Amino acid sequence: MILTSGGTSAARAAKDATQTIPVVFAAVGDAVGAGLVGSLARPGGNLTGFSVITGELMPKRFELMFELVPQAAVIALLVNPKSPNTERMEQDTREAARRKGVQLAVLEASSASDFEKAFTGLSQTGAGGLVVAADALFNARREDLVALAERQKIPATYEWREFVAAGGLISYGPSLADTYRQAGVYAGRILKGEKPADLPVQQPTTFELVVNLKTAKALGLTIPPSILARADEVIE
Repeated sequence: MILTSGGTSAARAAKDATQTIPVVFAAVGDAVGAGLVGSLARPGGNLTGFSVITGELMPKRFELMFELVPQAAVIALLVNPKSPNTERMEQDTREAARRKGVQLAVLEASSASDFEKAFTGLSQTGAGGLVVAADALFNARREDLVALAERQKIPATYEWREFVAAGGLISYGPSLADTYRQAGVYAGRILKGEKPADLPVQQPTTFELVVNLKTAKALGLTIPPSILARADEVIE
């Protein structure tokens, strides 16, 4: 059996490698659209797992950033141009910016070596905040991104709690740890004889808002009471 945790790309690689070995994926985006399964309810084939709703939350993350820096005329969006979900996330975020009357500055990084250049570009946009797109590359190198945001003294929003635990300012999305736990449960069921084709692809039903007050203080930023009241976790 194969258990993948590197997002859609890792799951697709496993699918391309075998049509017989059971595969359980975690934290993929659109499992049907990516061609991993036939449908969520009836996956078919040898793959099943957990499809996260995170790219779809980009407008919400933008709105959180706008709440944090309502005076900003420009907010930046960091995307991976090689990700198949980038176009949709960029369009959704751009529409959210239009509704708020804010200019959106799009920065690109398709590898960790692009991070420095992207953040240099960030300083040139005059952006008052940064929204980091949902992407496996960014999650894998979250400590680097958090460090760069700290160095630039830029408020930033992220998809996973793990970014905030690493020193990021704020995140909104499903629980990555819970997704991995559930993938482990599926793996156990398959090892006991169940077939991936018979196990429906699951999606999250709850989302968590996490805030790091220590980071806010370092940025000289006051978190609005409206955000603190909604927060599921506050790191001090």
